[in-house]
Amino acid sequence: MTHVTLIWREGQREDWLKFGKPVAERIVSRSERIESYAAAQVFALVRWASNDYGTIRSTLDIVRAVTVGDPCTPIAQVDPGGELLLSVRGWPKVAQVFRLIDAIEAAGVDPCEVAPDHWRHVHNRMAGREVPRDYSLVRHRAWLQRKALLS
Repeated sequence: MTHVTLIWREGQREDWLKFGKPVAERIVSRSERIESYAAAQVFALVRWASNDYGTIRSTLDIVRAVTVGDPCTPIAQVDPGGELLLSVRGWPKVAQVFRLIDAIEAAGVDPCEVAPDHWRHVHNRMAGREVPRDYSLVRHRAWLQRKALLS
């Protein structure tokens, strides 16, 4: 299991999941909860923080949960870590990824089921200041067929 700690302190620190289907949830306190994911599940973790002068952190990480013994990337608030598919910092980039996720959902595709290669593509394109390709239904069907062949 991969455990994600989410903290919510109104106006100071707000962590949430843009998408993901946890298999378990544990409420630690009024401002903290832990959501758990099985191996290979994909989720998007959003972290925002501010101080007296404004926003000091806006991040979005799309992560795939790993199995025991698999190599993983250490990610804050994700235990033991995960396969980092996409990582952006700064509100303009986070908002851009939100728009991409919204377009995927509008096409009728669950973002949790999107091909991991697409999230890597988006990450690399954004890092290179290029426009990422859209995720089409044709591409999604091809991914589902490939996934069926691999399992």
